[in-house]
Amino acid sequence: MSIQKVVVMGAGHGGFQLAATLRQTGYQGSIQLLSDEPGLPYQRPPLSKSYMQGKISEMAMLFRPAAFYETEKVELIHDSAKIINCDAKTVELNSGKILPYDHLIIASGARNRLLNLPGSDLQGVHGIKTRQDADVLIPLLPIIKKLAVIGAGFIGLEFAAVAAAQGAEVHVIELGERPMQRAISEQMSEVFRLAHEQWGVQFHFNTGVSAIEGDGDKVSRLLTNDGSSIEVDRIIYGIGVIPNVEIAADAGLTIENGIVVDEMLLTSDPNISSLGDVANFPCKYFNGKRIRLESVQNAVDQARTIAARLMGNPAPYIQLPWFWTDQGNLKLQIAGLSIGYNETVIVGSVADQKLSVLCFCDGELICVESCNRAGDHMVGRKLLARVSGLTPEIAKVEGFDLKAWEVLNRPEV
Repeated sequence: MSIQKVVVMGAGHGGFQLAATLRQTGYQGSIQLLSDEPGLPYQRPPLSKSYMQGKISEMAMLFRPAAFYETEKVELIHDSAKIINCDAKTVELNSGKILPYDHLIIASGARNRLLNLPGSDLQGVHGIKTRQDADVLIPLLPIIKKLAVIGAGFIGLEFAAVAAAQGAEVHVIELGERPMQRAISEQMSEVFRLAHEQWGVQFHFNTGVSAIEGDGDKVSRLLTNDGSSIEVDRIIYGIGVIPNVEIAADAGLTIENGIVVDEMLLTSDPNISSLGDVANFPCKYFNGKRIRLESVQNAVDQARTIAARLMGNPAPYIQLPWFWTDQGNLKLQIAGLSIGYNETVIVGSVADQKLSVLCFCDGELICVESCNRAGDHMVGRKLLARVSGLTPEIAKVEGFDLKAWEVLNRPEV
């Protein structure tokens, strides 16, 4: 049966890209795009950095202006899904409206893991997930004197860099041993630790938060599990996310650290696909093991893969993961996954903060982390997308140039 009605749950990067790609590739059926936020769908990465600093406007963050949805006949519905009926192939919204579908795409994303601490409900405790969250913080930035950031992940450190540049005293409290521990190598972590400390950020590693206290209803101090007390007037937390699987679980779809999909990004129901932060998929670059990735690239590329399948061009999802973060004057770009690396080689200058860390597992290149070396990042993506032949011994040769080596060892077409 031909697919005439597509419903997309979620208007983030993946959900929007799916709708746009379907239209770009000639899909003529109906597309209904569900968004649980007011306004037009927008990019999220700038929220904790350039948007916060006033370097990018609200309009500039939009995926497309309002006219796109009318011209391309994408029905943007500001409502949330409540019930998926797989047998009837319908989605019931919170408003009570029923949407029939031929194919449903769940791009429901993930929500911030909330603090579960005494005092976490005090005024002055913030997460950053939506434009509304950022809009609350923007006018506060110039008046923050003492900030605590709970969690040394990408978003927490991006905001820490912005606040430090505004003159705030910034403390970062992290349960792990180093910055961005789950995402990058020890060597690159050290580069970012030193940079943040140069900007005035104070790190508290191997440290948890036991309570938040306030004067009246406003936050005034943070208590750590080692008995320390840190005076603050604002707290930002970024302690991970929880995939939004509840509606899928209630519908009977297979759930395991997200919505389980196959290599075609189909769920356990052949009429439902899933993508982005909520989808648990077999990853070629993780030795075929299952993983759930939280990145713009992953959501966008998975959307394109699903759109191609719906248009009669099925192919497994095999795209190389890549990520980025901007912190102060440092741009970190990551190609591949460093999970399981057991050897690294540094290329470039640590002192100049222009370097790449090549991560190997048993002699095979699995990840390239580049700080202020965009060229290395692009080369790394090329090398990781094929059997590169690059070994630690080759990369350790004095004066090794990643780009030059790739050109000389490029396979013949």
